[in-house]
Amino acid sequence: MALSRLLAPRSIAVVGGGAWGGALAGACRSIGFDGDLWAVHPTRADIGGIAAVPQLADLPAPPDATFLAINREATVQAVSALNAMGAGGAVCFASGFREAASEMPDGPDLEAALLEAAGEMPILGPNCYGFLNALDSAALWPDVHGLQRVERGVAIVSQSSNIALNLTMQRRGLPVAVVACVGNGAQIGLAALSRALLEDDRVTALGLYIEGVGNLAAFAEMAKAAHAAGKPVVAVKSGATETARAATVSHTASLAGNDAGAMALFDRLGVVRVSDLETLIETLKVLHVAGPLGGSRVASMSSSGGEAGLMADLGTAHGLSFPPLDRRQSAGLRAALGPRVALSNPLDYHTYIWGDQDKLATCFGAMMAGDADVGTIVLDFPRADRCDGASWAPVVDAAAAVRATTGKPMALLSSLAETMPEDEAARMIALGLIPLAGLGAGLAALAGAARAGATADPGRIEIPRSVSGGRTLSEGGAKAMLRAQGVDVPRGVETAQPADAGMPYPVVLKALGLAHKTEAGLVALNLADAGAVRCAAARMAAEQFLVEEMVVGGVAELLVGVVRDPAHGFVLTLGAGGVLAEMLDDTVSLLVPATEAEIGAALNGLRLAPVLSGWRGRPGVDRASVVAAIMGVQRLVLAEADRLIEIEINPLICTETRAVAADALITLGESE
Repeated sequence: MALSRLLAPRSIAVVGGGAWGGALAGACRSIGFDGDLWAVHPTRADIGGIAAVPQLADLPAPPDATFLAINREATVQAVSALNAMGAGGAVCFASGFREAASEMPDGPDLEAALLEAAGEMPILGPNCYGFLNALDSAALWPDVHGLQRVERGVAIVSQSSNIALNLTMQRRGLPVAVVACVGNGAQIGLAALSRALLEDDRVTALGLYIEGVGNLAAFAEMAKAAHAAGKPVVAVKSGATETARAATVSHTASLAGNDAGAMALFDRLGVVRVSDLETLIETLKVLHVAGPLGGSRVASMSSSGGEAGLMADLGTAHGLSFPPLDRRQSAGLRAALGPRVALSNPLDYHTYIWGDQDKLATCFGAMMAGDADVGTIVLDFPRADRCDGASWAPVVDAAAAVRATTGKPMALLSSLAETMPEDEAARMIALGLIPLAGLGAGLAALAGAARAGATADPGRIEIPRSVSGGRTLSEGGAKAMLRAQGVDVPRGVETAQPADAGMPYPVVLKALGLAHKTEAGLVALNLADAGAVRCAAARMAAEQFLVEEMVVGGVAELLVGVVRDPAHGFVLTLGAGGVLAEMLDDTVSLLVPATEAEIGAALNGLRLAPVLSGWRGRPGVDRASVVAAIMGVQRLVLAEADRLIEIEINPLICTETRAVAADALITLGESE
């Protein structure tokens, strides 16, 4: 569906609206729209100074874009009329559709009627504020806004209209090309609107405010298209998608949490996730000016030891590194700064050279002669209403000269957001510099831009289909399925007479029929003979038992689980296992299918990783066996993708020679 006529209109109509229509007229004028503005109202002569006609049929031509500021029933009728007359598209402002189903039971049906009325004509919403296009000076927006025309910049798509409005008011120097809302996304969802904006060569990067991904396949395709176009995507994800509603008996569901699927999805697709709106703005600024960074190595410069200390502490906390100075850097800095300055990275260059642009450039150039991926200069401007900031300009100009000479990204980073004035930020961007407002958000932004630079091609995602019901297999049945995929499981037998199981001793006895058997006292370990088995079985008072070999020589216990998350994919969780799994809360999540390299990196990211490698002279685990077991679990997931709800091994007992699924749980549903 082509959106160009709607998003870059030459004629805009507002239907109804009163105050909303007047605000739209003001938004168009403030952003510089010079096309045709029309209004439709059955009784009023004008809307916000725009001459009005009584009905859509009275307009001089089919409008390219129409803002419908009328009630929900009238919205459906107007969309039908616009579609019939060949209009370019509409923004549906009214609420009371699917989002209000609990209060208005007819909301979903009315939304279906809206979609039928629209046909192939694009619509945004319903329950939608619309968009602001600062590239083409168009506004279908019923409120104030803070944008002005730009030649190029970032696009921001939000599932919250008010957050979109707030983002237009930023004063951090970020050039914003488009701000757009999706509302209910009944026809055009987050992914489709984002992809349309990314197709504009003037858009440099994409920022998202996400409450729910929506169409997973479309979102994945959008991310792949963004990667192919070299346009990074940054997202703030709020809210919580309930992960695998049916997964109520495993540790995996509680350990993965409601957010693990989103994090794993974004990692797989190369979407840079940030925690807040400030960091979203600052990260987009880095990406707009410099694109993804080549790495996370930083050369830090400031005229204060305190600032240098903060840079080291906060930067390290965000995963940035500060490579030590090499001989070439040290020699250049000593020549520039003299003998009284202690040389290090982060560097406190003192104030001996303050105001001397040439010496500042020599100092900054010497720092950038190393292997840093980005240079940062801490610079806080004084209040313009009370102070003269002229002597701060040489720092900016020296940084610009070094950027031009070295070709490396250079950021000027203020300690506080307030000390990076908007006009100075705009000047820096014009010079090819990155102005970052606030140490915390600025350093987080550099870390995010480094993650964007580390992203390979977005990988494959297994998209779950709908399932219904759910039955949990017996432990023996679960282990049989795992064994068929090459997972090492203990030798065992299910029986009502455990003392006669015919297994070599020592053995493990488990009562069947309940999850979390250890907590319920339904597991007995290291039973040395038939008498011990009979006594243990009597205490459990169960009808059916599982007798298994006792796995000895365990070095570590892992949890390996997969949960079906309809919003994000099959989420693979790896972590410290055993009865303390939830207390230790040492996990990492990936999407299925993950490669052996990704699994290896995930294992290395656990706090348990030193134990896996061999801690304080103790033996390590057989890593190949551990990875093979996890790959076997993934094979089972892919083979049963149409009906698998969850799978968990806890613990996977890891020895020097084996990785054995000592306990297993599988829940299957029915494919819809």
